[in-house]
Amino acid sequence: MKSDVSFVLDDSPVTVHGEPTTRTLLQYLRGCGKVGTKEGCAEGDCGACTVVLEDTGPDGAARLRAVNSCILLLPMVAGRRVWTVEGIGTPAAPHAVQQAMIDTLGSQCGYCTPGFVMSLYEAHHRTDLDAPWKLDDQICGNLCRCTGYRPIRDAAERVAGKARRAAPDAPPQTATLRYEHDDAVFLAPRTLAEACAFLDANADARIVAGATDLGLNVTQRGETFPRLLSVEHVAELRGIRDCTVDGAPGWRIGAATDLVTLEDWSAVALPVWHRMLRYFGSRQIKHRATVGGNLMNASPIGDNAPVMLALDATFVLASSSGERRVAATDFFTGYRQTALRRGELLAAVEIPAPAETSRLGAYKVSRRREMDISAVSGAFRLNLRGDEIVDARIAYGGVAATPVRLRAVEDALRGRAWTDETATTAAELATASVTPLDDLRGSARFRTILVRNLLLGFREETRDTTFRQLPDRHCGTVVLGGAR
Repeated sequence: MKSDVSFVLDDSPVTVHGEPTTRTLLQYLRGCGKVGTKEGCAEGDCGACTVVLEDTGPDGAARLRAVNSCILLLPMVAGRRVWTVEGIGTPAAPHAVQQAMIDTLGSQCGYCTPGFVMSLYEAHHRTDLDAPWKLDDQICGNLCRCTGYRPIRDAAERVAGKARRAAPDAPPQTATLRYEHDDAVFLAPRTLAEACAFLDANADARIVAGATDLGLNVTQRGETFPRLLSVEHVAELRGIRDCTVDGAPGWRIGAATDLVTLEDWSAVALPVWHRMLRYFGSRQIKHRATVGGNLMNASPIGDNAPVMLALDATFVLASSSGERRVAATDFFTGYRQTALRRGELLAAVEIPAPAETSRLGAYKVSRRREMDISAVSGAFRLNLRGDEIVDARIAYGGVAATPVRLRAVEDALRGRAWTDETATTAAELATASVTPLDDLRGSARFRTILVRNLLLGFREETRDTTFRQLPDRHCGTVVLGGAR
């Protein structure tokens, strides 16, 4: 068991002692003179703090990933490699991505430039940037206020996939980390049994995976946590595999699976989820955010929850006593409250594969397209026999204290033909079934209108097909029936 934080920083080994368990990587970098990495928002929105982290996927392969160092806790980089803007090139010999930013005039004031450079450094090593929207997505988590994105995107296009060497082999990460400072403990176990034992012994332990939410408590609220249990290295909690769900084919998705891995998988296996994940957040955030973290947040506007409700997901909860299963419909018990019991953690999500004839849709409405929190999100599934609806799932986020299924609407849809008239009747009933609140993201009236319009949009999309993927570049939430 390791008791210190050792990692490789810009090709130099580093061992850290005496830092708080909630020290962020950004704070450490700037404290040791790596001031090229900037602090902007300190909440993972602006990208000025972007560094590249070597990560190991569920398959054991190494991958380079741009991440926000402002909300990444220092103990989380133990046993890994980290690259900063100072470490990939020098003024006399700039890296190819730095040179591309120079050649395309991609920098003015320069504050955002190091973060963009590191996002481009990841792009430089990617071989899957095969669509225009993916280049946009690569830099959507980096904010530039003066240059504009065109020259920066031109730089991204120049360097994407052009690395002459593959990502380095990841060093073996097999030892449990127990890092202590003062009276605080950060434990990163390698097995589920270790994690459950720690929970049994520490009732006040806070579970963390990517820290994209908990990191905000640290940087924005100054919170500290006496016991942190990091589950991102627990093998049983990572990866996606086929399984049987209630006697039917399906998938088991580990709760510590990051959202980029999920997004890549779902593009083929479950496109309706991929559609929601596309605008879940920036690439930096999705590299660290996990399936379980988003669900355990239990926010009424968490984007994954409506999809889980529409797909009849089951949540697998683990403890030292074993596993128990809770239907997604029973998991959210109140505002930011769940059915989790003491000593339990979310281990996996099990999803039955939708029927090939299912009509599916997923929607997110926010004030801006990238990097924003939903005002309302929705996910819908209809099972049809001929023209008749034999089963329905109508789920929303942002319209109640928890993500909800509108069962009255589902009941009204069953037995009817999937027609414009049926959709209009269901949409009107849906507006009568919700009582959303007013807040900064939208008024109650606005949200109520969205509830109606998203269901009508779903009808428009699935009038003559089971599902519509978003076009590369689109200007609306709903894809009109004639769009291609």
